[in-house]
Amino acid sequence: MARANEIFKKLPILNVTVVILSTLFIAGLASLFNFSFNQNVALTIFSFKTAAALMFWRYRLPFATFGLALLFLFGVLDVPHMVEFASLDIVLFLIGMMIIIGFLEEKGFFEYLSLGFLKFAGLEGKRIVVAIMVFSALSAALIDEVTSILIMVSLIFRIASKCKISTIPLILMSVFATNIGSAATVVGNPVGVLIAFRGGLSFLDFIRWSTPICIIALLVIILICFKYFSKYISKLDSSLKYEKEIFSKPSEEYSMTPRDLIVSWLIFLITLGLLILHHPLEEFFHLKKNTLLLGIPLLMASIVLVLEPQKAKYLVERRVDWWTLLFFIMLFASVGTLQYVGVIDILAKGLINLAGNNLLTLALLFIPVIGLLSAMLDNVLVVATFSPVVIEIGAIGINNFPLWWIMLHSACFIGNLTVIGSTANIVAAGACERKGDHISLLEWVKIGALVSVPTILVSFILIYVQLIM
Repeated sequence: MARANEIFKKLPILNVTVVILSTLFIAGLASLFNFSFNQNVALTIFSFKTAAALMFWRYRLPFATFGLALLFLFGVLDVPHMVEFASLDIVLFLIGMMIIIGFLEEKGFFEYLSLGFLKFAGLEGKRIVVAIMVFSALSAALIDEVTSILIMVSLIFRIASKCKISTIPLILMSVFATNIGSAATVVGNPVGVLIAFRGGLSFLDFIRWSTPICIIALLVIILICFKYFSKYISKLDSSLKYEKEIFSKPSEEYSMTPRDLIVSWLIFLITLGLLILHHPLEEFFHLKKNTLLLGIPLLMASIVLVLEPQKAKYLVERRVDWWTLLFFIMLFASVGTLQYVGVIDILAKGLINLAGNNLLTLALLFIPVIGLLSAMLDNVLVVATFSPVVIEIGAIGINNFPLWWIMLHSACFIGNLTVIGSTANIVAAGACERKGDHISLLEWVKIGALVSVPTILVSFILIYVQLIM
């Protein structure tokens, strides 16, 4: 016990050391490569903020706020560009969806849904895990990763609460499957939309090239999670059998009236249906791309607030995760600054010079570079930055078709590596903290690496085999 206390006391010092050394290392590299003053400052501040947020995750917002303040003070970032980089469309989308999900939770809809879900899957640990992961991947592919994880988190909280077990393993498994599924179709992830437009890829191209790989990758992570979380799954299995009677009917706290049930189903189905159809509806009404993707959650959220005038203020104040949303704004703004000052552009050009004209070398370089950048930055920004690189590669006569899929899967699959690797990761981690469950960086990276490495290898091998056949 004394030894354990001694190690625990040293952990903060170790974390501080990691933050300082990693920041100095990046600053040294920037100086070595003759970066400009603005590039050096932006990269150093970003490195400090990212390392500090990862090492002290509970204090991520103060560090992100401090980092943004430094960018202003050094004159690297101004207010107009901060507003441009803050991705307010994503933030408003999340606010709308959180209000809707909060309304459904208050009505007991997810309590009701979890009972039906458990009856369909069967009260057995492995079957529940498979059902959660498959449903997570499928809903991410058909709707989008953010909506999917918001729904799944609420569902998992209900199941874990009834079984009196930790939510974290189920949340992690759901997030991993969500990131895999989001790469299966064009609509699953903004990264897919960006690649489809920049690469001239159709919906059928995704079905032909990405969907089969995502299905196999999902099977791989299910097997990995079975092994890694075997003790947890056994405990879940025991709880399901022991608490069998509890799952036979909703708790009194969440008992639903027929009217509540009808209204909840209508809100749920209309929201999901409109999100699925947002693209054809935009084309039909001649609206700009993703106009309805943002408009639909805001419209349905306004309807929800009208339906519950007494709880409207509560839904906005307590059901919206403002802590996570503010962190998003700070993160997007600081990452956008890297692109603004040209740091990421320098990295992209260096990659081309290093690989030369060899497609296989380019593909092997793309995986760690784009994957690790996506695990530490915003994967949408990384893909947006490297898309012109892929286009340029095609312009000089190299077959760049496989690079689009390598880039897609590197961004999404290796996004499972860290807690900030994707929007779904951050939303899920924030939801866990609101429930009092903290996912440590080590806990996430340990299983994240076991999931990310095999899945990206599966992707690379399957793409390569299809090209040489």
